[in-house]
Amino acid sequence: MVSTNRQVKSNVIEKRKVLVVDDHPVLREGLTYLIDDQQDMMVCGTSEDIPEAIRAIQSLKPDIVTVDISLKEASGLDLIKDIKAQFPGLPVLALSVHPEQFYAERAIRAGAKGYITKREDTEEIIAAIREVLDGGIYLSGRMTKKLLHGLVGSNKSDLETSPVDRLTDRELEVFTLLGQGRSTRQIAEHLHVSIKTVETYRLRITAKLNLDNASELLQSAFQWANELNNGHASL
Repeated sequence: MVSTNRQVKSNVIEKRKVLVVDDHPVLREGLTYLIDDQQDMMVCGTSEDIPEAIRAIQSLKPDIVTVDISLKEASGLDLIKDIKAQFPGLPVLALSVHPEQFYAERAIRAGAKGYITKREDTEEIIAAIREVLDGGIYLSGRMTKKLLHGLVGSNKSDLETSPVDRLTDRELEVFTLLGQGRSTRQIAEHLHVSIKTVETYRLRITAKLNLDNASELLQSAFQWANELNNGHASL
């Protein structure tokens, strides 16, 4: 009888815990259903913003966190950086609707162990989560090649797939918010910075994108935001 109980216990698979951070309820539910359907992993909790995610990590002790790049009132890149600083041993997989060519490298630099778009097949998303859980790094072949070129000394300009690659993470966030129709004041409130700081970002973005004036900046930002939402930004 004792040996039988031990055998039963040895056959029980301890599920690894996944914290899902996404500000879209439907997508959170869909990802939760997908992960909970696996034999070796389960969703231990979900969050929609950075403060909630940090509290969840502290209380739930997940084995991995999936983070969307666009979060409620914040950038997922900021959360990835916070996790790296506060929980350095906790792996993060960036899971986003945004094209990898514009955000994968930024996510890796921020501290993520992988990047995959939500447009991939569900099997591939699960494979990406398992790869990162097992200590690996998940990227598409295209992104892996691009990053390796950078490591062997290629010029930064050779690696740029778009002018927006010249922008810092914060500048790109401001540029995206401009494209969403946010005013300078609204962006300042969103980022918790001064209006003058946002104006400085606008000037830097205008220069880096070789634009002539504020009108061209807004036009380019609207184009970027529209194409980004459609999954094929090409600015």
